[in-house]
Amino acid sequence: MTATLPQPAARPGRSPTVTLARGLGLAAAAGVVLALTGAFGTVEAPLWLRLVYWVPVMLAGASWGHVCSRLIERWIDMDERPWLTVVGLTALISGPVTLMVWSATGLIFEQRLYALAALPLSFGPVVTITAVMSALNVFLGRAQPVQTHAAPTGTAPARFPDRLPIKLRGAAIRAVQAEDHYLRIHTDRGSDLILMRLSDALEELEGLEGAQTHRSWWVARDAVRDISRGDGRATLTLEGGLIAPVSRRYARALREAGWY
Repeated sequence: MTATLPQPAARPGRSPTVTLARGLGLAAAAGVVLALTGAFGTVEAPLWLRLVYWVPVMLAGASWGHVCSRLIERWIDMDERPWLTVVGLTALISGPVTLMVWSATGLIFEQRLYALAALPLSFGPVVTITAVMSALNVFLGRAQPVQTHAAPTGTAPARFPDRLPIKLRGAAIRAVQAEDHYLRIHTDRGSDLILMRLSDALEELEGLEGAQTHRSWWVARDAVRDISRGDGRATLTLEGGLIAPVSRRYARALREAGWY
């Protein structure tokens, strides 16, 4: 029996498709390794049968883990509540994966479904391994903030200002804030929403001096007017009074970059 490696929630700057593709590649490689080593009592089976078992199980588990990660990021702020994220991922992943492992093990190795009485025996190991792997993904898979830089003289300017609604064209961008599938653009002339992902916006913001301060925020460096710190957190007060959060996982990198 096994558990799946839950995929980290899609990071700003990395598309969900790329995240899923990378996760499936790692899952397939892990499946091959588990088959070669005969992990979890499968060593007595022929190699071809172990490959038929491990690779599909790991791919299916990784796919479900990716879906769970996308769901969790809608409900829980991973930056501020990492342990709650681990608990949420473990709870969402473990039940379906336990059922999948129980079914696959019986059908592939015994050519029949195991009795329902054997189902709880799979649950404990699946929960344990899923919790460990979820914690590793959350705490070790933290991304660095995306920092953008002013365009040198003579080079192409940032593309993102062309996205501004007509009423904000030419305005100075102070911050970009993700709101579900939309971005709220804060400028010196007010704010408005556009339909775009932050991961795509970060690429087009290159050419403007700023940085991602939170998984849902990009801030222009010259818009920062004050910095407040407390309870291990920092917030940036921008020109016009807008408050932008700085997440714990980005705080150190921003401090080293001289933001505060």
